Amino acid sequence: MLASASIHSSTSSSISVSLRPARRYAVLGAGFAGLSVAWHLLKNNDKDVNLRIDIFDEVGIGGGASGVSGGLLHPYSPKAKLLWRGAECWNECLKLLSIAEKAALPIDSISEFGDSCHGFNNFIVRRRGILRPATSMKNLNVLYDNAQNCDASCRIETVDADSAQNLVPNICLPFKSAFYMPQAVNVHPLRYLRALFLACEKLVRDLSASCHGKKEIFLHKQSIQRLVELEGDYDAVIISLGAKANMLPELAGRLPLRTCRGIIAHMQLPDNIREEYPNCAPSILSDAWLAVQGSRSLYMGSTWEWKSRNSSPIVSADEAEKALQELLPKASAFYPRIQDWSFAGAKAGLRAMPPLTPNGSLPLLGCVNDFVGESSTCKFWLIGGLGSRGLLYHAFLGNLMARAVISSNEQLIPDELTSWKIKN
Repeated sequence: MLASASIHSSTSSSISVSLRPARRYAVLGAGFAGLSVAWHLLKNNDKDVNLRIDIFDEVGIGGGASGVSGGLLHPYSPKAKLLWRGAECWNECLKLLSIAEKAALPIDSISEFGDSCHGFNNFIVRRRGILRPATSMKNLNVLYDNAQNCDASCRIETVDADSAQNLVPNICLPFKSAFYMPQAVNVHPLRYLRALFLACEKLVRDLSASCHGKKEIFLHKQSIQRLVELEGDYDAVIISLGAKANMLPELAGRLPLRTCRGIIAHMQLPDNIREEYPNCAPSILSDAWLAVQGSRSLYMGSTWEWKSRNSSPIVSADEAEKALQELLPKASAFYPRIQDWSFAGAKAGLRAMPPLTPNGSLPLLGCVNDFVGESSTCKFWLIGGLGSRGLLYHAFLGNLMARAVISSNEQLIPDELTSWKIKN
C-alpha cells in the first residue's frame, strides 16, 4: 500500500489497492480546476469516512494551459462591471491562494509587500495591483463605469497621467487616463499549483492524524485514454482536462468547447541597461499584458490562435517570432521601454473556451453519465471550459463540483452551468 499524501507515478492502466476505501475518487487533470476539486473533496467530505483521491495527469502539476497562464487576477471584464459571480469567485480564489501560500512557505517569509517569497523572483502571489490604460473612448467609458460600480473587495481607482507615471514610470496613456486596481494580484501559476498540491497533502496529514477516517491523495503521471479504464474502480470520476477533455472517445465531439492556443513571451532586461522595472509597480493589463516577475523579468502575452488543436507547450522559433511581431507593438503602445527588453523564451497553452450564452461565456459543469453510459457503476462529472478565466473561477467552481460529487446531486450546480447539456 502506498503511503498517504505522497506523489506516485504509475504507468499501469489500473490502480490496485489491498483495501478499498469507503469513498474513492479519480480526478483527471492537475491544473486549476482539478487541484481545486481535489482540495474541496478533502475539505467537504465526512471526516469519519476513509477517503482516497487519485489525480491523473500525464505531464504532472500545471502541465497544461493552467501552468502557462498570465496569472493576472481580478474580477472584472472589459465589457461588464463584474464577471459571472465575480465577487464570489474573487473572494474564494483569494482564500485558496492564501491556503496554498501557507502550505508552501514559513510564515516569516512574507515580505513587506505581502508577497509569499524568499525573494521577489520566487513569489507565489505578487501584491502590487494591476494598472489598465484606456485604449479607446469606448474602452474608457466602460472602465469608468466599472470604477463607479466596482466591488469593495477589489476597487478600481481612476488615475490621470501624472498618477500613472508615479505608479509605472515611462508609461504612455493614449487617452490620458488609466484604471488602477490596487487589490488585484499577479499569481505565478506553476508555483501556486505546486503549493496547492502541498496544501492537499498537508490537509490529508492533518485529517488522518485527528483520529478520523484514513485520508489519502496520490498524483499519477499517467494518461487516461478512455473513461472505461476507470470503470468499477471509483465512486466518481471528475474530468478536468481542459481542451483535452474532447480527446476522450466518450466525449469527443459532444462538448461545446472552442479551442484557442495562446503564446506568452518571457522578456528580460539586458545586463547593460541599469534602469529596472520598479519592485513596487503594478503589472499592466491592456490589448497585450505585462505580468511582472521581477525587476528585470516579465511575461508578455498573449496571442489567440482559434481552433488550434496543438496542446504542446513547446513554441517553435517561427511561432515565437510571429508572437513577438504581434505582441510588441501592442505592449509598446503603453510601455515603450519594452522595446529595450530582450526575448528570453516562450511557452504556450491550449485553452478550452466555453460557448457564448445570454449570461456570457460560462464554464461547463455537470454529470456526464449519459455520455459515458447510464449503466456505469460510478458517476462521471465534467468541469471544463474555464477558458482564460480559469484562475478566477477555479476555487468557487471546484467547491461547487466537490459538493455535487459528494452528494451525487447535480441540482447543487447553478442551472446556467449545466444548461449546455440540454442544448447538446
